[in-house]
Amino acid sequence: MKKISLEELQKESRTESYPEQYRYICGLIEQQRITPVKSSPRNGKKPALYTSYWLAEEKPDYGEELEELQFRTVPAIRTDYYLNHPEVYREERKWVRLLNRFFLEQGEAGSRNLPYVSLNERSFRIWGREKFLQREQGRKILAHCGVGLEELRVYRTTEPLAYYSRTRRVPQTILILENKDTFYTMRRWLMGEGEAAQGNTGEPPFHRIFGSEISTVIYGAGKGILRSSQDFRFCVEPHINHPENEILYFGDLDYEGIGIYERLAALFSTGEEMAGRAGRHEIKPFIRAYEKMMDKARGYGKDFLPDMSGNQNRNLSGLFFRYFSHETKEAMIQLLEAGKYIPQEIVAITDF
Repeated sequence: MKKISLEELQKESRTESYPEQYRYICGLIEQQRITPVKSSPRNGKKPALYTSYWLAEEKPDYGEELEELQFRTVPAIRTDYYLNHPEVYREERKWVRLLNRFFLEQGEAGSRNLPYVSLNERSFRIWGREKFLQREQGRKILAHCGVGLEELRVYRTTEPLAYYSRTRRVPQTILILENKDTFYTMRRWLMGEGEAAQGNTGEPPFHRIFGSEISTVIYGAGKGILRSSQDFRFCVEPHINHPENEILYFGDLDYEGIGIYERLAALFSTGEEMAGRAGRHEIKPFIRAYEKMMDKARGYGKDFLPDMSGNQNRNLSGLFFRYFSHETKEAMIQLLEAGKYIPQEIVAITDF
């Protein structure tokens, strides 16, 4: 609340007569427009007045805003929040009206028949600000309107997935790789560059890796694949997103690498349209590749293996280990509990 002095109130009364000034100020007090600051001194006149007063805030009239929310807002926008907080609506009205206009332009079908576009493209289409949803107050506006991003038919433009396909035939087996070096190595192999490394003079089966026929390798970029998977079908060509494809995963044998696999498998198994996939899909560990890691690690000896960093999240669901034999699972767990890990780079092109 603001303070106002007795002198200012006397000027507002527009009279030099003290009795009239007194009646004017008493009238303001009765109307609850001002309240005396009782800690302030009196003016020494009769009848006496306090020398300072609190100005009462006038209650704003939200009639126009409430009428707009109740009668001129499309059903796609839930108005409950703003009806309970009209002062917030007054601040955000400009942005809500633009969203309302967007839905009105779609007609009865709403946004259901709209093609998917990128987050920034839709943001500019509605609000004239391409970063409004990504960096500005767009998410808050949508939350207040009860509108989900899925209703705007948008996809997030995550970092593009790097992949190489030896063939576009479907169904096919796809291998997602955690690290860049292994991706480059396996891509070289699928492109037929492994002959010199193998010392072969004939035609080696470059389409097979550890006995499995692999048609596409994808670079997952560590945890980056978790972000890309949310809009998987927008990141890849149709032959990679085919529902009958087999998808394998291969990464470091440590808590972090196993955790990436388990979270990725969970995302792909939901089958939600928000994940950008046609339906549920099981992702399996590339068992033969992990077994090869373990075989080579035994040859080097446990002391040769690097120590695992102590800040890794050890909270695993156990899904990863279900695909392996009891003996392999126990050996992996013993290795992890000893604080050691096996990097994916333990396998090289000469091992395929």
